[in-house]
Amino acid sequence: MSELSLKNVVKRFGALEIIHGADLEVKDGEFVVFVGPSGCGKSTLLRMIAGLEDISGGEINIGGKVVNDVEPADRGIAMVFQSYALYPHMTVEENLSFGLRMNGNPKADTEKRVTHAANILQINELMQRRPKQLSGGQRQRVAIGRAIVREPQVFLFDEPLSNLDAELRVQMRVEISRLHKQLGTTMIYVTHDQTEAMTLADKIVVLRSGNIEQVGAPLDLYDDPANQFVAGFVGSPKMNFLKAQVVETGSGTATVAIAGEPNVRLTLPITSAVERGADVTVGIRPEHFSDAGQGDTDLTVSIDVAEHLGNTSYIYATTKGGEQMIIERPESRTAAQRDTLTVGLTAKRVFLFDSAGKRLR
Repeated sequence: MSELSLKNVVKRFGALEIIHGADLEVKDGEFVVFVGPSGCGKSTLLRMIAGLEDISGGEINIGGKVVNDVEPADRGIAMVFQSYALYPHMTVEENLSFGLRMNGNPKADTEKRVTHAANILQINELMQRRPKQLSGGQRQRVAIGRAIVREPQVFLFDEPLSNLDAELRVQMRVEISRLHKQLGTTMIYVTHDQTEAMTLADKIVVLRSGNIEQVGAPLDLYDDPANQFVAGFVGSPKMNFLKAQVVETGSGTATVAIAGEPNVRLTLPITSAVERGADVTVGIRPEHFSDAGQGDTDLTVSIDVAEHLGNTSYIYATTKGGEQMIIERPESRTAAQRDTLTVGLTAKRVFLFDSAGKRLR
């Protein structure tokens, strides 16, 4: 049993409250990713689960046991840090076995666990090397192996890939995903990289300023964000946001006009209360633009920069209202040679938010 729950968890430093009553349920065997911008509280929340930070209020439950006052070593968790934190004078084998040896674990069992971890991570040939003789990816494997040998109820990862180059990040991301499938253990992973969150997680927890904004499966958050912050944070490149105004309301619909583009209007199905003349924000993802004439209305923008990535191009552009946009177009190799681009907008592909960033549905 390795379920984990947070009930109204609060963290204060003096009079300053950092985490504002976090509630979360993590099922046995789930891979949960905490994601958000720097300073949102994701690492603080992870450290409270680990017992490295005291909580100021609420309750943390691991495996059916309240662990508020339980020492980190007794919580049934293992943590992998951003820094590898390997002992430089020890071999890989000694690094893997050190914690078990210090706890007086039987030698035969220690050797069995170390061999098992080395087989899983495919580092058998590295066992007699020291950390300075390893690449960044190999050091990270050893750090993960040191967590595996403890056979914890819950694995905690605190931005473990941030020190790796782009290619190694992708490789290690795949390996961590395979590791989770192989072990079936509950894992909680902290990152500011939403690509890691989307590709690794069974469930994503989006944080902002110490609050949990939304919890859900990656594609659920992508398809149905609760607010403008989540909509902008989940997805790469990020969602485009265009200022608009409600120009007409009907029974279950609202018609909005894009700022600076009075003739570019969209009629959206909506049950939320909204008044005519209200300022709103229209959100559309870069990949959801269509060809001119194939949407509900057309929008012409000025091209600033075009990035060509083979079968996909990203067009960075500006609307007449001065809004910056990113438009994804398949094989648009001649876009940089033009001054403008006309694309189609489709109502069913558009999200609508009020002036406070709340989703209007």
